[in-house]
Amino acid sequence: MTSLTTPPRVPIPANGVDYRGKVVLAPMVRSGELPSRLTALKYGADLVWGPETIDRSLIGASRRVNPRNGTIEYTRLPSNGGRTEAAQQESIIYRLDPVREKGKLIFQLGTASPELAVQAAKMVAGDVAGIDVNSGCPKPFSTSGGMGAALLRTPDKLVSILEALVQEVGNPFQIGISVKIRILETPEITGALVSRLVKTGITGLTVHCRTPPMRPRERALREQVRMIASICHDAGVACVINGDVTSRDQALALMEEFGVDGAMIATAAESNPSCFRSQADGGLLPFRDVVHSYMKFCIESENRAGNTKYLLNNMIPGKNKEFKDAKISKSYADFCHVLRFDDLLPGAHQLDEILKLTAKSVFKDEIHSKAIRTAIENNETARAASGAPRPKSTSPTTSGVGPIRTSSIPSPSKSKPAETEANVDISASASQPAQKQEVAA
Repeated sequence: MTSLTTPPRVPIPANGVDYRGKVVLAPMVRSGELPSRLTALKYGADLVWGPETIDRSLIGASRRVNPRNGTIEYTRLPSNGGRTEAAQQESIIYRLDPVREKGKLIFQLGTASPELAVQAAKMVAGDVAGIDVNSGCPKPFSTSGGMGAALLRTPDKLVSILEALVQEVGNPFQIGISVKIRILETPEITGALVSRLVKTGITGLTVHCRTPPMRPRERALREQVRMIASICHDAGVACVINGDVTSRDQALALMEEFGVDGAMIATAAESNPSCFRSQADGGLLPFRDVVHSYMKFCIESENRAGNTKYLLNNMIPGKNKEFKDAKISKSYADFCHVLRFDDLLPGAHQLDEILKLTAKSVFKDEIHSKAIRTAIENNETARAASGAPRPKSTSPTTSGVGPIRTSSIPSPSKSKPAETEANVDISASASQPAQKQEVAA
């Protein structure tokens, strides 16, 4: 009789999540903000990683609930950056949706210190399903501070960070701790590192199949993946593959081919997050369908207009007229106008008032004229439905009814953020300036 043995599995904490069998959104700075994550979840992502957030930028931040949409925001006053006057408006360091992202959001942390890692992770541990340490980003933004891919060259430090997070954050908050790495120059060096990492108590390890010097345009190298997966499985740790994964169907095929437990999609999700749909479910959707969903989430989330424009530039094909018009847009009303998303315009106007973008609109005259035409058409439609006689002319100069009163056109209700801001839940004095995040992890 053959004896069947079950491979060991590290226990998944009560508030954590198992990475096995999942196709997930990669951590990408700028491309991984809340609206992008919600769009990915809408189209089938099983889990979403937020953008890498540096420990010092989070320590000392305040946690608040946005009363208009229920999102949780971590905020702080920015450094003056050489200005003599103090900053008046807080910057949002991190924003999440506690309902739609519940049990599906992994917070990626940029750190080079066990102590700072624990302080930062404790800030968000109650709001996320896991903490992931970035030890794969090769950009100077991370490596100059000993973070990201620099940790691959200081394995003692990386191990101490993971052990501290497991003991002081993962266990008390009952969430998983994981790590994202890159392959090293030889299988022996990579294998030695992975063997140490899986003994720290982590629940998952993601391998980006490129070496630190490699760039996204270079083909992913998968020769070491089976070896890495085997080491992870022997320790009971889930292994996720990343690098040139472009669709759900390809992700599932790679999981089968290399024996890994999950797959992570990055750049393909930047241009069309419906890549998380299988071909059986219809596959990729036209860009306008996807952009409409994304814009709706942006308005609901009160996303920064600059970040929204950045993603639109990735999602709208460059040959389309909307691409050129979106690049010069300065407000949400502009975005919805050039994309012809009339159903989103009321919310866009309201958000422009909240973000103080109304005066910056470059298409305000066209939008205003269109609103007037729409109001006239709606009035005529209502009059016809009631049986009232249709006027002979809609021109104010010939009908004798005077000029059109634009004040009669319905306008979105004005929000006053200063009067509706929620009480801060967690607060502490900011001790270090937030670092600018402009690259993908």
